[in-house]
Amino acid sequence: MSRRGGGGDSGGSSSSLSSVFYSDEYHPIQAGSIDGTDILPHDNGVYRALLCSKAALYDPFGDPKVTGDPYCTLFVGRLSHLTTEDTLRKAVSDFGLVKNSRLIRDIDCFSSVAGASRGYAFVEFETEKDMRRAYKDAHHTYIDGSEIIVDYNRQQLMPGWIPRRLGGGLGGKKESGQLRFGGRERPFRAPLRQIPLDDLKRLGIPPPPEGRYMSRFQIPSPPRRKRSGSSDLDERSRSEKHHKHAGHSSSRRPTSHGRSHVDGRRS
Repeated sequence: MSRRGGGGDSGGSSSSLSSVFYSDEYHPIQAGSIDGTDILPHDNGVYRALLCSKAALYDPFGDPKVTGDPYCTLFVGRLSHLTTEDTLRKAVSDFGLVKNSRLIRDIDCFSSVAGASRGYAFVEFETEKDMRRAYKDAHHTYIDGSEIIVDYNRQQLMPGWIPRRLGGGLGGKKESGQLRFGGRERPFRAPLRQIPLDDLKRLGIPPPPEGRYMSRFQIPSPPRRKRSGSSDLDERSRSEKHHKHAGHSSSRRPTSHGRSHVDGRRS
């Protein structure tokens, strides 16, 4: 695995543009907003994700293929389609002992690319310490010539999570027209206008942490395991919190008025 060459901000950008914040829980409307303050769906994907969230159509613990300790599991994205389980495992072993890895493949038997890599994977490390080391150091390194991104296992650890295939997710490319903010690659920008706190509260959208923004160059910390209970209790509480979040959203009526979305996007 090779690293990206030096770079970063030369100091010319203003402090306001480098002040950011990140999501601790997922809300589809907020994820579609560059500064986390939108109160209406920005695109059809956000609207679809919102419907899935309100109706609790997505169960993050319902996939039998998802195994292992979520606190020890790393998401690896933007993989080369030439990368195999073996080359992936060998590359991430630079950061710790790997217990298991799962390269996600196309399962559509009627597709011409059935069995081909979908460009992302999940890697479970032996310890949470190794996962956190990989989370910190493997981001924007290279595997098989492709610059990868890594993140924690949001599917199981982020309350309210809705995946990209249902209109949610995080990140994305400008060409897609469906950017999602609040994650490691595309954090929320500190709002430059008045924050509609009453509307955000009514919709269950967490407000920006005014006065407590991070620098764009700080690394957001992944969730830590609660040491007070067993892993089974942790998983049960996360599942209950996810369904409570979805049910709470469904009890609210959508608003018919609100601030328009900011069109400007940052890389």
